[in-house]
Amino acid sequence: MYKFVVFCKISANMFEVLTSGHFLPSAFIIMKNRLSIWANNIAPSPTLAVDAAAKKLKAEGKDVCGFGAGEPDFDTPDFIKEACVKALEAGKTKYIPSSGLPALREALAADYVENRKVKGVKASNIIVSPGGKFSCYLAIKAVVGPGDEVVIPAPYWVSYPEMVKLCGGVPVFVSAQDSSDFKISPEQFESAITPKTKLLILNTPSNPTGSVYTRGELEAIMGVALRRGVLVMCDEIYSSLTYDGVSAESAASVSEEAAANTIVVSGFSKAYSMTGWRLGVMCAPGDIASAVGKIQTQTTSNATTFAQYGALAAMENKAQAGAALADMLKVFDRRRIALYEGLNAIPGIACRRAKGAFYLFPNISQLGMSSTDFCSKLLEEVLVAVVPGVAFGADANVRFSYAVSDSVIEKGLERMKRFCSKF
Repeated sequence: MYKFVVFCKISANMFEVLTSGHFLPSAFIIMKNRLSIWANNIAPSPTLAVDAAAKKLKAEGKDVCGFGAGEPDFDTPDFIKEACVKALEAGKTKYIPSSGLPALREALAADYVENRKVKGVKASNIIVSPGGKFSCYLAIKAVVGPGDEVVIPAPYWVSYPEMVKLCGGVPVFVSAQDSSDFKISPEQFESAITPKTKLLILNTPSNPTGSVYTRGELEAIMGVALRRGVLVMCDEIYSSLTYDGVSAESAASVSEEAAANTIVVSGFSKAYSMTGWRLGVMCAPGDIASAVGKIQTQTTSNATTFAQYGALAAMENKAQAGAALADMLKVFDRRRIALYEGLNAIPGIACRRAKGAFYLFPNISQLGMSSTDFCSKLLEEVLVAVVPGVAFGADANVRFSYAVSDSVIEKGLERMKRFCSKF
């Protein structure tokens, strides 16, 4: 008996008849594409893939030095966990307003005014969502439609382009080099603008580079955005993690006009070591916040209720939260310098000194291989896991996270030195 596959276009009624069992021989197969254009057009997260590969090798008993994780290796402060436990014990396990716990939104609005220096922020401008990543997606979803262009400076966080594509938008990349501290100029931004440009995505401090835009640089870029009528989404999730006396300014604080044109995205994951809590924050102009609120009612309802009571404790207990952050920053800073100096001591590696977040983004181009090949060989031969820069739009670089122990940094650098000496 011959088996065959038939590809043809048929009506819905005909498909029902053919698949009813009366006319479908066992060898007759009708193929159709089951996935949407959105599912077919999106790539998986390479950072999570590297982390998963490292964890798999560790589970097999291998001594892996993993530098791929994008989360603090500290526990959530006890006072935050205790507030969450109390909320659970008090029965705070039901639905709350989709946009967030009212008291938390009030506290966040006050924080944007007092500490981030963004004028006129009210609770109605704040949306609490299930994670900073989802806050980014909601922001893009609310303003980007099919065919809209979104300017994304490269290197970029891996999820930005995929989120834009999920909304039917078109990512437009503007490359920044090591020599400019991985920051684009106002001229580069303006040259990328077309009649279809709807949004600019800024990330400061940056993942993967650790670069931080100065206030003057933000003023110049926001000037272009306002003059050309381009909205700005500024991802400030790492704003509390800065070094060398650098302060991370908010793009929305530049002026009242800038605040009315900027969606600020942040969350509790990095500064409070709450990655698994999945609590993101958005501060947006009223019309955009309202639209995001409606989208959230139809997608996730509210972020986890009792988790938001933990976040509220973080906002209300500034002294405890500040002390925990200061302790974490002290450790991160020590690791940053150790990894920075160790990488630059390896022939063929050139690394700039990051000013924020917890990543370094060394250039490996002198070694004569792509970032993918470098990372693959590094993991295979010496069990060191880092993320290839091509995932961030910069194939000459690789990303190291120093949210790892001092011993992992020491051991990883020794293995790196041994590995790179062959090239």
